Amino acid sequence: MALTISHVIGILLSYLVGSISSSIIIARIMNLPDPRSLGSGNPGATNMLRTGNKKAALITLFGDLLKGLIPLLIARWLDVETSILCLIGLAAVIGHMYPVYYRFAGGKGVATTLGVLLGLQWQLALIWIAAWLFTAKISGYSSLAALIAITLLPFASYLLNLPHSITITCVIVAALVVWRHRSNINNLLSGKESKINIKD
Repeated sequence: MALTISHVIGILLSYLVGSISSSIIIARIMNLPDPRSLGSGNPGATNMLRTGNKKAALITLFGDLLKGLIPLLIARWLDVETSILCLIGLAAVIGHMYPVYYRFAGGKGVATTLGVLLGLQWQLALIWIAAWLFTAKISGYSSLAALIAITLLPFASYLLNLPHSITITCVIVAALVVWRHRSNINNLLSGKESKINIKD
């Protein structure tokens, strides 16, 4: 893999796009509470759901997803090699987690990771969605669903015999998402984690 100036620019732009907070912007437009003041305190679709406005949560989900998907679609259109695609996707996820516009205090990267998967390898995206939906429906915990879905990715990538760069990216993203969920893990272990309602 040889990084060119255009690759570096693409990676940087992906980070900057990932740094845009869909939930904060939507909350301001729809006159809703700042998502950082709710639940886990992280700007994301789950905290937007806690405002009671499912439409806002859905818009936030798609906004965060597109931050991961669009940079990869553009890179694919430019015929960028897989290893660089992985770096571009990783930059979007890191941007969501550590956004330069909000003093590097961002979300947990779940929806943006899904967007990256859709642009990188759709089979992994389907596995992620199935694992998240199944776990969330059974347990009622969004965080547990995200943790299980994300930790399955490296194994799924290996079993599907995908390029090593994709498997390595899955390992890195899984580690980052688990790290960002460390407070949720503590709450799950202590029985203090709040549930979501996905049945309606």
